[in-house]
Amino acid sequence: MNITFYGAAKGVTGSCHMVEAAGHKFLIDCGLFQGSLTDQMLNYEDFPFNIEDVEFVILTHAHIDHSGRIPKLYKAGYKNSIYCTKATRELCKIMLPDSGHIQETEIEWVNRKRMRAGKAPNDPIYTQQDAIDSLEILVGVDYDTKIDVNESISFILRDAGHMLGSSIIELYILEDGKEKKVVFTGDLGNKNLPIINDPVNISGADILVTESTYGDRLHSSIKDQSEKFIQIILETIRRGGNVIIPSFAVGRTQELIYEMNKSLENKEIRKELQSVPVYIDSPLAVNATKIFETQHEYFDKEALEYLLKGDDPLDFENLHFVESSEESAALNTDMTPKIIISASGMCEVGRIKHHLKHNLYRPECTILFVGYQAEGTLGKKILSNEKTVKIFGEEIAVNAEIKYLDAFSGHADRDGILNWIGAMEKKPAHTFIVHGEPDAQKVLREYIEQGFKIGCTIPGYQECYSEDGTLISDGRNSYKATRYNILELMASLKDEVDTMTNNVKKTLKGELQTEYLQSIVDKLKEVQDSIDNVNSEVE
Repeated sequence: MNITFYGAAKGVTGSCHMVEAAGHKFLIDCGLFQGSLTDQMLNYEDFPFNIEDVEFVILTHAHIDHSGRIPKLYKAGYKNSIYCTKATRELCKIMLPDSGHIQETEIEWVNRKRMRAGKAPNDPIYTQQDAIDSLEILVGVDYDTKIDVNESISFILRDAGHMLGSSIIELYILEDGKEKKVVFTGDLGNKNLPIINDPVNISGADILVTESTYGDRLHSSIKDQSEKFIQIILETIRRGGNVIIPSFAVGRTQELIYEMNKSLENKEIRKELQSVPVYIDSPLAVNATKIFETQHEYFDKEALEYLLKGDDPLDFENLHFVESSEESAALNTDMTPKIIISASGMCEVGRIKHHLKHNLYRPECTILFVGYQAEGTLGKKILSNEKTVKIFGEEIAVNAEIKYLDAFSGHADRDGILNWIGAMEKKPAHTFIVHGEPDAQKVLREYIEQGFKIGCTIPGYQECYSEDGTLISDGRNSYKATRYNILELMASLKDEVDTMTNNVKKTLKGELQTEYLQSIVDKLKEVQDSIDNVNSEVE
């Protein structure tokens, strides 16, 4: 059995892993790359494998970094089954067409610039119609039900506790007369999240492929941060500002609605908050909330108790769902203090960028982050204390208060992952660590190796490994891998040059000491060394 890692390898997005076993080939996830320019460019590349070889796909959950290239796969000729939970299938019905709409909108903006430059237009990664068409091959299955795909391969989906319908995949592979169990965590959930159940513990695995998004840190208590969440809102409203919350439209937004609804049970808080308008400004979030309200079988005990009392946990009196772009724009001309929850969660696309443009420069406002921000995204830049950021080509001062609450993350932290592995009766013989930044992956690897005496591998892009962690192919000789390395270098050069340019300007203005220029010279030397290293690799 071999596994090739075509995404979320030494990075967080673009999850896509090919398993080759018992004479069959299939994919686990097929997600969009997000974040840096390097990663985004990969979405436009042809798939680095033969699509005709893929017999089936198992999708862990609906988030776009796991599902977002399914329409591209379909458009390229794939027409076999994609297995997922029924809730994931329902959410994909709104998320994938929405993603297609975004691809069309973004390429339209690019093509206007290309036309002015006399260049031929580009095609989108896929269209909204491509996404709609691809939905026909999604096959919904129940949790805890064994599905026999063929005579050698079967699987069971377990509740990952990450979002509605998210799954841990237990693969059972019969090869050379022996059955092996391979487990993919997908995105392993954080415990005690609103609405959804905690991740299910499993009995064990022969091979484990685990995420590592927060593999180097610990989350705060959800109870403490729920209280802090309300405190941040109250403090901002009292000083006359808006609370702007960039939030993933599916999962996180519904959890925030739930938390605010719960807080209204406190009479003192209710007295102050019941007149404050809360706006969900994302058509996708609005539609996703409607789906949540029909999927009660996936709710946890507390959410079900609300329903039994006749209380809709995803609705309250001063909650407003914004559908039209005109309504959205009006929010930024109305100076009444308010709470705006808007997508996208990493501030890369969507209406959130307009709300940031109109609120970031205002010191009375608060920008509250409640989810992971990938490297290279606008959200990461704001969270990294940059003084200004560029939005729609305009430099915007970051004067608003910037807050981050990690307990609302849908991902398990370091101890969450370790405790989940620790609960296995049969520990895996080998573990592959994916879906994390390199630093987080290295920390998690050290804990797993020392704590459980399990060998760990951190695979790179397009690297292929045998089940025991032996490297079979590193992909370096492939044309696409070389292009990826060049794109990566170009993106890093752009970031370095931008940083150095800003520092030179600050030095000339007297904001930095003149000797700081020496550090820029040193940095240029590092960039030159990087170019030389890439040249030697290509040769």
